[in-house]
Amino acid sequence: MPHKVGFVVISSSGHEDGFSAKELMVHAPTVNGWRSPRLCQYPQEITLQLVERCRIRKLQLLAHQYMIPSKIEFFISESLPEYFAPYQSERFHRLGYVPLSDNEKTGFKARELKSVYMDAVGQYLKLIFHKNYVNKYNLYSQVALVAINVIGDPADYSNDSNKHPSREKLIDHYLGIKSDDPALDGTYLGKSDSISPLDDLAFDMYQDPEVAQIIRRLDEKKHEAVHQERYDYAKKLKQAIADLQKVGERLGRYEVEKRYAVEKEDYDLAKKKKQQMDAYRLKVYQQLQLHNLLDAELMTRKPPDLPVEPVVYDSLQHTKATSSPSCENTELQSSQGELWKAESLLEEKPTEPNSPEPVFLHQSTPPTLSHPTTSREVFAQEEVEFLPYDERPLPAIHKHSEEAVRYLEPEKTEGDISNTPRSGITGEPEPLSEKALREASPAIEVFGEALVSGAYSKSWSYREDALLAVYKKLMEMAVSTPKEDLKNMLRAAIFLVRRAIKDIVSSVFQASLKLLKMLITQYVPKHKLGKLETSHCVEKTLPGLLSRTGDSSSRLRIMAAKFIQEMALWSEVKPLQIVPVHLVQPLKSNSPTHLAMSRVELVECLLKEMGTENSGFTISNAMKFATGALEHRVYEVRDVALRIIFDMYRKHKAAILEYLPPDDASIRKTVLYKTLFDGFTKIDGKLSEAEMRAQKKAATEEAERQKKAEIKVLQGQLAALREIQAEVQAGKEKESDFQKTKDQGYKSPQPAAAEIPDDHSSVANYLDNLCIFCGERNESFTEEGLDLHYWKRCPMLTRCEHCKQVVEIASLTEHLLTECDKKDSFGKCQRCSEAFPKDELLDHIKSKTCNAAKPENVANHCPLCHDNFSPGEEAKREATI
Repeated sequence: MPHKVGFVVISSSGHEDGFSAKELMVHAPTVNGWRSPRLCQYPQEITLQLVERCRIRKLQLLAHQYMIPSKIEFFISESLPEYFAPYQSERFHRLGYVPLSDNEKTGFKARELKSVYMDAVGQYLKLIFHKNYVNKYNLYSQVALVAINVIGDPADYSNDSNKHPSREKLIDHYLGIKSDDPALDGTYLGKSDSISPLDDLAFDMYQDPEVAQIIRRLDEKKHEAVHQERYDYAKKLKQAIADLQKVGERLGRYEVEKRYAVEKEDYDLAKKKKQQMDAYRLKVYQQLQLHNLLDAELMTRKPPDLPVEPVVYDSLQHTKATSSPSCENTELQSSQGELWKAESLLEEKPTEPNSPEPVFLHQSTPPTLSHPTTSREVFAQEEVEFLPYDERPLPAIHKHSEEAVRYLEPEKTEGDISNTPRSGITGEPEPLSEKALREASPAIEVFGEALVSGAYSKSWSYREDALLAVYKKLMEMAVSTPKEDLKNMLRAAIFLVRRAIKDIVSSVFQASLKLLKMLITQYVPKHKLGKLETSHCVEKTLPGLLSRTGDSSSRLRIMAAKFIQEMALWSEVKPLQIVPVHLVQPLKSNSPTHLAMSRVELVECLLKEMGTENSGFTISNAMKFATGALEHRVYEVRDVALRIIFDMYRKHKAAILEYLPPDDASIRKTVLYKTLFDGFTKIDGKLSEAEMRAQKKAATEEAERQKKAEIKVLQGQLAALREIQAEVQAGKEKESDFQKTKDQGYKSPQPAAAEIPDDHSSVANYLDNLCIFCGERNESFTEEGLDLHYWKRCPMLTRCEHCKQVVEIASLTEHLLTECDKKDSFGKCQRCSEAFPKDELLDHIKSKTCNAAKPENVANHCPLCHDNFSPGEEAKREATI
């Protein structure tokens, strides 16, 4: 199983004072990490030596919030080159690189934890840091690394395990169980390649180091208990680990606050934080020692034959020089030479079941640790003395100190298991307070004080057992029970469910959901209590469920949202239309992110499932909710609200436009509404403004391309004309020579051939210096002269005012209707056959003042002067001249 691999820093290219690369060897909330020198040259390097040759499975890097390298490269080697000679650097094999975020999105206030999965074998790991991202906080162009974590297997172990399958794998193969079976996800056994959460870098960076060691010891005992099938004991260890994690995070926070106070030279605050840490730490350690939780498992084995007292004494003497978890780790590191031996130092020391654990290094009262048989009253008194005045418990609470930490007690023997509750917790829950007695009096009358006190207990196991007991009792209720008693039991159960829905323990929350589902889908229909009781169940519990959809725990959040979605579709609840009405209540723009996201996602899903017909959802309340969600401060919420509106538009089209602002230029300046209205256009199958602009641009480019093609064709025609002119000129020269020969008395052998040059000569003479449109002949009509004549002076041609193209006057109307860039804006008058802009065409037709055009064989019609004249091409030329 991959685990955390220790390492030492053996070289680095440099560091800023107080931020040595050796800081990376310590994982704690207060570490500084490594920082490159100011205004250094890049790249920067750090070389690590692992505790042994191993197969690296995962690397974790915790980056600085603003001293961030653009990328980090990784190299690995089996051995270290002598003196780090450059010519031997090829011994390092490049694994690859990872880029890091520039952190602008977080305002340089968060640190990126980067996980890199790999499969590489070696003992030396080199990290190369490339140039930093530029930002206003990084004044000296530095890069930094707060922490690095290496997770892997011993290389020899990995090879052996591949060659020789483990006992668990052989059993799984024999039973036909696949290693990737999803049903085995999350289990401990058979997961040889899984990584423990306790080896994760985030665990050490938020936990007090000393408490982290205790958690790891308890986790080992939990795994051993599972292996031995001692599940009750494993369950208690699991709860103890969960509670200790909160303790470790709190102590880590105290340590950070104390360090900050020292930096600010606020020594009074630092002293106060230290006292809080010592008191809180002592309280937790005394509870662990009092209930022998760390040593309970050892009681089933024979105690070792080694002396105990000297070991404890040595560990306590060793502790006197230390004052904080970080200092402790530092001392262990310096004394052992390597950080990873700190844990083994604790493990190598033998312990007796009645002796204190070596991890209790910060206890300031050695006699207390040396005498675990001290009465509980003495411990309670000492706990109170170490607590601040405003946190000390009232005297009445001292009576229940055992119950407050009962989950820490060792399990009973097998002979007593049959008499214990399902959870394995022994004894009775603490009595109800006066306030709880008044509050829960209706439930007490129905279920009794013993069961209700379990539901109010401080131990989550009692709370879970109480709900399961209610579930069992109601499932066994006979149909012949009086209706009034059934209703009283239902309402009492709903009272307990409402309280349990607010519980922070997931197992209690799950039990409350299980009980609520049974009440609505089985209990009420079975006893025919009617819709009124179903409505009571839903209305009393739904607000609490909705509030849990905003929980900080993603697991509880998803469970609550999924349950609400399912409940809304139950045949008993759907006709009541209660859930949709609660969901579409107005959403405030500053409502918490998780709560708002869950609400809009629930509305989106249920709208698709239920529609707006007799479901509780209407066009009005759904659109009012969605438009309110569009104003939320979080982008993800607004995005889901847009999807809701789009779904509504697909079904109801114009009906939803009443709830939105008008689609005009001022509204479209807002990106959100521009996206909204563009989405409507797309749903309608039309083109959005952006798409229309793109299409128009493409059409313009296509017209330009065609124009260039036409010019190219015209140039080809002109070239052909020049070739004809050249041939005609050559014919003139031959004719001249022939004439000379004739004058001298020679007779042509082919008299018919003389006529051909005459024909060519006449064609050439006719085309030279001639405008083919107006028939004007001029000596200046060379190639360039004709182009200028066509462009400016030819009376038969005109320039289109809309596309600037030169066309014949006779074909101007056809051009405006079929060829011009503005052809879509023109229409044809059927009376005069001329083209007019469409916005003027209606008025022109109504006026009936235009000169009616006649058929082409009767008369020509001029589109400029609007007159009719004689038919034929010559008449056109005469009319224009």
